[in-house]
Amino acid sequence: MSHLKKTLLPVLIITLGSAVYALGFVWCYAPNGIAFGGITGVAQIVNFLIPALPIGVTVIVLNIPLFVLGWRLIGGRLLVTSLYAMALSSVFIDVLTPLYDWPPMEPLLACIFGGVLLGLSLGLVFQQGATTGGTDLLARLLKLKLAWLPMGKLLMGIDLAVIVAVAAAFRALDAALYGLVALYISTIVMDGVLYGLDTAKVAYIISDRNKEISAAIVKDLDRGVTILHGQGAYTGADKDVLMCAFKQREIAAIKAAVKDIDPAAFVIVCDAHEVLGEGFRDYKKDDL
Repeated sequence: MSHLKKTLLPVLIITLGSAVYALGFVWCYAPNGIAFGGITGVAQIVNFLIPALPIGVTVIVLNIPLFVLGWRLIGGRLLVTSLYAMALSSVFIDVLTPLYDWPPMEPLLACIFGGVLLGLSLGLVFQQGATTGGTDLLARLLKLKLAWLPMGKLLMGIDLAVIVAVAAAFRALDAALYGLVALYISTIVMDGVLYGLDTAKVAYIISDRNKEISAAIVKDLDRGVTILHGQGAYTGADKDVLMCAFKQREIAAIKAAVKDIDPAAFVIVCDAHEVLGEGFRDYKKDDL
């Protein structure tokens, strides 16, 4: 039962992400002529020049060489899940397009909601170790060499060129500008889904009552504390610094515990991009 759940849940999430991807495209991008990045954007150009060629089918054809490359560099599992996500999103696009007469909306609203839907869908798909093909797959390949770059930033760089090409095909500068706005929003949402939900903070605490403070954090708040040995630059005196990683929701309790013991304590709270280990997120192979 547990194995079945582990197998089916990623498939269901990828299916949901593919449906949201298609909805964002047919509802927000296509009716408003907003430049769309990636292979779908290229397919948008092809469909504009040759209306008889459906966007979804064109996406599948253009993806074939990229998937061959992905098979060689990445391997089977990611490629199979990516094929599923790409095929499903393409089918959803071709099914949803004639299903309803999608009317144009205020372009800025289309950018905002289109970017949110696209970023959400790609974040869900990437979380399950898949891509929707095209430049998403290309970004995943680049991630192997540029592991320090967030996926959203990689995609944004690749999609800029496609957006310019789409704008040129439709001969509309507005399409490119709106496309850039939507792309930026989708990048933020995607990185939020992939990284931002792992909200964590790190506190550095300097106090003359370190033992009491660390005991309170460990016993009362059930958080680990690391003692860093430092030295005051002005006085030259040795000074221990407490370092504690904790969840966003625990920030008020941490500050209250410190200030209750030592109102004069010096506290620095920083954002933590990712925290791996006990009490936080486990590391997974090929993690994004």
